[in-house]
Amino acid sequence: MPPLSWDGSAPPSARTETTRELATSVPGLRLRVTAIGAAEVAVRVTGTGRLLLIEAAPAQPVDELPARVRVEWRLPCAGATALWRPNTDTRWLPPSWSTPRTASLASGAAIGSLVGAGDAALCSYAVAERVLPVTIGEGAVEETGEFTSWVEQQGALALRLDLTGRQFSLTLSEMAQWWDDGSVRVPEAAFEPVFCTWYARHLEITAPEVERLAELAAPLGFGALIVDDGWQTAETGRSYATTGDWEPAFPDFAGHVRRVKELGLGYLLWCAPPFAGDRSAAGQRFAGQRLSHLDELETSVVDPGAPEVRAHLVARLTELVEKYELDGLKVDFIDTFARHGGDPEGVHQLLARLRAELPPVLVEHRQPYVGPGLWPYATMVRATDCPHNAAENRQRTADLRLTAGPLAVHADPLTWHPDETPAEIAVLLQNVLFATPQVSVDLAVQSAEQLAALRFWLSVSREHVDLLQRGEFRAHRPELGYPLLAAASGDGRAFGRYAPVPIHPDADWSLLLVANADPDPEVRLSFPQPLGPIGVLVQDPAGATLARTTAEGAELTVRVPRGGLLTLRR
Repeated sequence: MPPLSWDGSAPPSARTETTRELATSVPGLRLRVTAIGAAEVAVRVTGTGRLLLIEAAPAQPVDELPARVRVEWRLPCAGATALWRPNTDTRWLPPSWSTPRTASLASGAAIGSLVGAGDAALCSYAVAERVLPVTIGEGAVEETGEFTSWVEQQGALALRLDLTGRQFSLTLSEMAQWWDDGSVRVPEAAFEPVFCTWYARHLEITAPEVERLAELAAPLGFGALIVDDGWQTAETGRSYATTGDWEPAFPDFAGHVRRVKELGLGYLLWCAPPFAGDRSAAGQRFAGQRLSHLDELETSVVDPGAPEVRAHLVARLTELVEKYELDGLKVDFIDTFARHGGDPEGVHQLLARLRAELPPVLVEHRQPYVGPGLWPYATMVRATDCPHNAAENRQRTADLRLTAGPLAVHADPLTWHPDETPAEIAVLLQNVLFATPQVSVDLAVQSAEQLAALRFWLSVSREHVDLLQRGEFRAHRPELGYPLLAAASGDGRAFGRYAPVPIHPDADWSLLLVANADPDPEVRLSFPQPLGPIGVLVQDPAGATLARTTAEGAELTVRVPRGGLLTLRR
């Protein structure tokens, strides 16, 4: 693609372009639609006030290529503090000449928000397309002080713009509701805490080792076990040379799975559909049907557009689930297809066929393949790898909560040094309070105090799952990494406090939770009117009671230790 012009306009296409300027009632908003490779473009703008739906369709192409549509808009970059995008990148305002991004079925999502002071959405947007690539340009124009954005795709385009100035996370959640057709149903099991073997053992796993970890995990409150990379090979090196055949390397695999499930844990297996390793039969079989070869990982990336590849993957993974009565699959690296030029429609056919052939089991996807086109083929979506990074895990799970629609949002597995304090373990769990927790440590080397902190916060997650994971979610101050997160469900309210910030709940609650992950113990709450009497319970990082009292009034300050929980009841 040629470089962008300095003013943020989309690059010239070297094809016939037909442009229409659109008038709106929004002060400062400039909007235009362009048909690329067509002599005409039909446009319809609906909506009221500052909430617009732009639908544009090109006429028949005038050359041999499919016609495309581009919608561009710009507005004053006044009061802007952050650019929110779903891939959890830096929140800075990029310059208008930055390289555009591409969202497709296998990577990213065509959604974003220019955020202003006080979390106001200056302009949130989403594109309806679920499968085909959407190219997105956005940035601040140095010469004019405007912020310019454009989206472009093949064929007709539908774009929703929200310039209402409401809280940005509310506008993004509404965009996700616009995408959601209500057809996806996620089972309760998708919200159960998960123990994962990856960070705990990497590829050095055996059936006895997995069963040992499962025996320790079950009493702590985990609902499922993910056996990650290593079950299909006896090799322990960090490569993907043995992927692709998807045959268990553990002896008596059926008996092994049965023993884990008898502990009360669901059993999920990791798989990486794009990979056919150099030392696998699949790698030899599909040598002529690959997109590329990754020398450093010793694997090929197979072509999802090849019917033989899709048939092999669907047959092997379906047989694996059915033969061993698995409870689900962790489907990894789908974005690799997009990075190596895989046909989005081929990826779509692969995942649709796999989901149709599988029994109704759990299926985990992860960032960055998070768009609505994948919702029918998954039950949960996980934050991308960020080991030992609590703040990153918090931001990634929060971003996923805003746009994951009906799917359960899972944290990247939490892991820590054996000498970590119970309080810091609690803080790790607090940082993913509004997601389903995953954990991956050697449970056998944890002290009683460490396990107590883990057990307590898993119990909080399970007891309040509707409030924390399915409630109305609000993220605050994206430019500061979300120092405060909140959720509401019925008469329940929950807050995650990650900086010394005050909390301003409404008055319509009977249960209010505050998880304090900040070293400042002075938790300050301001209510819209005097309340009372309020039952106050303060617990330490392992759940032991530190204080139990009553309070009243419009202002309340309670000392809660780092890693502790404040519970208010009316």
